[in-house]
Amino acid sequence: MLRPERMSKVSVTGSRAVMDDVIETVHELNLVHLSDYDGSWEGFEPGDPVEGADEASEKLVTIRSLESILDVDEEDAGPSRIVTDEALEDELESVRTEVNRLEDRRSELDDDLREVEERLDSVKPFADLGIDLDLLSGYQTLQVAVGEGDADEVHDTLETANGIREFETFTADGTVAVFAYPADAADEDALDDALVGVDFAALEIPDAEGSPGEYAEELEHERQQLESELDDVENELENVKFDTAGFLLAAEEKLSIDVQKAEAPLNFATTENAFVAEGWIPSKRYTELASALGDTVGDHVEVDELERASYDAHEAHGPEDPDANEVAADGGTTMDDDQPPVVQDNPGAFKPFELLVETINRPKYFEFDPTVILFLTFPLFFGFMIGDLGYGLLYMGIGFWLFSSFDNDAIKSLGGIALWAGGFTALFGVLYGEIFGLHMLGDVVWGGHPPIKKGLQPVNADYALTWLVVSILAGLLHMTVGYLFGFVEELNHDPVDAVLESGSWVLLFAGVWTWILSTQASNQKPDFLYTIFAGEPFALGFSGFSPQVGTLGLALGGLGLVLYIAGEVRHFGGPGILIGALESLSVLSDALSYTRIAAVLLAKAGMAFVVNLLFFGVFVTGEGSHAEWHFGIGHMPEVGTMYHGHEVTSHMFGGLVHSGIVGLLVGLLVLVFGHLLVLALGITSAGLQAVRLEYVEFFGKFYEGGGEEYEPFGYDRNYTTQD
Repeated sequence: MLRPERMSKVSVTGSRAVMDDVIETVHELNLVHLSDYDGSWEGFEPGDPVEGADEASEKLVTIRSLESILDVDEEDAGPSRIVTDEALEDELESVRTEVNRLEDRRSELDDDLREVEERLDSVKPFADLGIDLDLLSGYQTLQVAVGEGDADEVHDTLETANGIREFETFTADGTVAVFAYPADAADEDALDDALVGVDFAALEIPDAEGSPGEYAEELEHERQQLESELDDVENELENVKFDTAGFLLAAEEKLSIDVQKAEAPLNFATTENAFVAEGWIPSKRYTELASALGDTVGDHVEVDELERASYDAHEAHGPEDPDANEVAADGGTTMDDDQPPVVQDNPGAFKPFELLVETINRPKYFEFDPTVILFLTFPLFFGFMIGDLGYGLLYMGIGFWLFSSFDNDAIKSLGGIALWAGGFTALFGVLYGEIFGLHMLGDVVWGGHPPIKKGLQPVNADYALTWLVVSILAGLLHMTVGYLFGFVEELNHDPVDAVLESGSWVLLFAGVWTWILSTQASNQKPDFLYTIFAGEPFALGFSGFSPQVGTLGLALGGLGLVLYIAGEVRHFGGPGILIGALESLSVLSDALSYTRIAAVLLAKAGMAFVVNLLFFGVFVTGEGSHAEWHFGIGHMPEVGTMYHGHEVTSHMFGGLVHSGIVGLLVGLLVLVFGHLLVLALGITSAGLQAVRLEYVEFFGKFYEGGGEEYEPFGYDRNYTTQD
């Protein structure tokens, strides 16, 4: 779980005569993550693609283009089938010809339709004017201009224009038509020159005769005809898609497989008579690979396990010998110094949380895989912050829908995460005794005394302080696990680095926070540190560590500080003293960052309380720190009356449900949409805050990421069966 699946570098060496059989067998196994030959071996060259690779690639491009034109997706596949080379050749050409014909016709109609629409748009201003189009052009001396602009400004400008003897304007809905008779000395552009600088945007006069309204009707009719023809072509394409989608998807799969196999030799080291192929496989499947190749080609190939990759990065790539990984375990050489690909090895329940890890980056082969820690902590953090049976069941319902309704792996993983987060939310909701912010669950299950409370009410304020401390303690444990991961990763390589870089922080955290929780200098520390676990609200008998333990904590913290500064000096020299001293302050800030857990807990509880307050109303019993709030679910007791042995001292709000039919209807809207809002904000606040603590505070202690995905040479068939 904490480590990826063990990988082995394997080599397959054999005669060129059996290379095709080897490629076929390895491809069918879908097992070997091929390494690229880097050209470093004397006498060996990268292999050439198998004959027909270019032709298969061209057909693959053609098929994908046809799928794009027809908008084919996996839902159109139909049953799997066998696609022979002959059928591929004949049917593909037939489909290509028909689709290209229809696509060309569709393009022509689109162009014609676009042109008609442009002409229709251009004639609409002329239709508003109502002047026949043939009257707007064709004059020898009279000059005409039509455009959109300010008619008054045009009129005033033309009255003072020297080049215009007489003119007349016609206007309609912002469109202005000007007929002008130029002066004797004016040129043929006199009207255009006069309108320069005027609020007037000239329009091109359509090349048509008669009424612009009739012309617009003709264009509208033409557009309808084109749209009808276009619909016919779209229907024909849809029919072609229905008839050929299964074939196209199967043909694409077959050609993809053919291209994979044909281009495989590009990864091999070859001579005229031999080849060498290398790659990574899960170590436990080495025998399966050797047996399959032995059954296929017998003694014509040799299969070797060159190395079984260590989980220690420095063992494979030591600083003293950067090329150490190029030497195989059996004394031979490997063709590449690539890192092992990563196959995360997590049980089914943990699998969805790999999505959260990969959102940052896939773990390197040499790193701890933090998926299991996310599985243990993310739902716990989330559930603790929301803590409500009603919301938890809704989150679980959403998660189940995502997991069961979608084939996309990422969405299914989100569904799995939501299921676990919702489950913990429901569990804590039972412990808090809350359902949609109401306390009736606590009355039914716990007789009015649930084992824990959120601390929103004055009477339970001690719980709020308790959750602040609990959040910090959870953070200390969370981060310590991260530092321990980093310590273990460094220990085998350089024990000194392990102690200085990770062990020092463990000592710092343990020492400083042991002192904070001790009674040494207790008058300078908050009193609740010594009361919350000594009876208010939890009677655990802890009222603080003794002063002697506090002194020991200071000593441990001081030792951790010295070790950390020594590590910084080791890396940065003299400035490392200042760097180490400043960075050591995060021993407080990092832990205090976890108080956001308690803050979100109270914020979400407050939001749900407000929604229920507006609908049911709230009355108060007791006063000051003993005040207790109650929802007016059945009725709203009068002030001064007794409620379960306590006097009602005030009404916080009367409640919409008690305000008549209108108030009830408005209140139902507030109740439903309010709780939906809290449900959504639970994801964006509790979810994001929990993720932030994982990524920033936990991952930052040991995790780098950047591992290579395991992509074995092979293909998972979906649309074809084996020939």
